[in-house]
Amino acid sequence: MKILKKNYRFILITLIIGSGLLFYYFINPESSRFLLKCPFKYTTGFDCPGCGSQRAIYAALHGEFRQAFSYNPLFIIAIPYVFVGILFEWFGLKYSFPKIRKILFGKTAIYVIAAVIILFFIFRNI
Repeated sequence: MKILKKNYRFILITLIIGSGLLFYYFINPESSRFLLKCPFKYTTGFDCPGCGSQRAIYAALHGEFRQAFSYNPLFIIAIPYVFVGILFEWFGLKYSFPKIRKILFGKTAIYVIAAVIILFFIFRNI
């Protein structure tokens, strides 16, 4: 029963992510009026660390990786990291490689990632 529940969760998450990717494949955030704009940028005029992510997804899904990188380089660089995290969590790699998991996703990694995001936020607005 536990395996069946885990498979349903995997299928549901895969469907949600797949639907989101299909949505961004067909809907261009630059020309769409109904997609949300960044409330932080609207309020302050500064780019938040996530600004440009919607456009980056759209460009990357269309094979325009340089354009995607120009919209939000941190987001594009983070995609493989998130993918590795998914592999560790969903496919049991956390049990096979606990030391690597601790290095990549442990307490120190959280501090490093937070510092990178803060520095990215500062430097993209200078």
